[in-house]
Amino acid sequence: MAKIKETIIKENGEMVPAQFPVIVSASRSTDIPGFYADWFLHRLKVGYSAWTNPFNGVQSYVSYRDTRLIVFWSKYPEALLKEGGLLDYLDAKGIHCYIQYTLNDYVAEKLEKGVPSVEKRIDIFKRLVDRLGVGKVIWRFDPLILTDEISVQDLLQKAKNIGDQLKGYTEKMVFSFADIAAYRKVRANLVNNNIHYHEFEEEDMIEFATVIQQLNQDWGYTLATCGEKIDIKQYDIDHNKCVDDDLMIRFFSDDTRLMEFLGVEITGGDLFNPEKTIIKHRNNKDKGQRQFCGCIVSKDIGEYNTCAHLCEYCYANSSKEIALRHLREHKSKPFGETIY
Repeated sequence: MAKIKETIIKENGEMVPAQFPVIVSASRSTDIPGFYADWFLHRLKVGYSAWTNPFNGVQSYVSYRDTRLIVFWSKYPEALLKEGGLLDYLDAKGIHCYIQYTLNDYVAEKLEKGVPSVEKRIDIFKRLVDRLGVGKVIWRFDPLILTDEISVQDLLQKAKNIGDQLKGYTEKMVFSFADIAAYRKVRANLVNNNIHYHEFEEEDMIEFATVIQQLNQDWGYTLATCGEKIDIKQYDIDHNKCVDDDLMIRFFSDDTRLMEFLGVEITGGDLFNPEKTIIKHRNNKDKGQRQFCGCIVSKDIGEYNTCAHLCEYCYANSSKEIALRHLREHKSKPFGETIY
């Protein structure tokens, strides 16, 4: 997390302390591209937004003055493609981005009632790849969830259907096994919505890993788990870094400021030494994340209880009613300092 190092002047003229992150996550807490793209674009233009700590309710300010890269997280980021929208603005400002695109298929089971059809989501995925380039839109089948209606074999068939259609458009598949007991809000939402879920046992995980490795012989993706304790490297499945300095180095190594922040030294790449030498001098892992999360340091600017996809298993909303209420509040002041 970026430390508070100086002050900003708010729109009302008040001077307040702020964080100045180089890398922004938008967002693990809600779907900003899906519901709040215009708000975020406005706040980028203004130069700051406000953020409320979900644990203590304390509000702080985030300046975008030093921001060099944004990681978007979304289930339906069509708004990013809007002419004159976020991607066009970031291009104009020389700010990099990539997208963690969650593309599941729980349509028949009605676990994700607020998202468009799988076909439409795949189309948006491909259009974003055409806009940003292969490797900058990452496929997440997340979470994998078992219920009375969904078996491991069902999940594999769903993954195969999507994975087959994304060939040539993504380099990676990221997934996680729903750990419902560990997330109070997830369990409460499933129980309240009368979803008869099952916890993943190790044999379920191994069954999924075995077959997904076989499917990947055709796909050729990098396979990775998000925040999972289980080690399944024997199935060619890595632990993922969703906020990923290796990806940043690969695609954005010409950004001196970003590389400096990551502690990366790059030599060569000129007429006399055409081969670049890349040395990463430090471990950028975010110690504030879960134990098995590989993400590097970033500043998340989202708010919980604001995602209106209304997924039955949601970890980010306490209830659908609260999320919808906050969305209505947002619409009453769509360009305020905070999302709602």
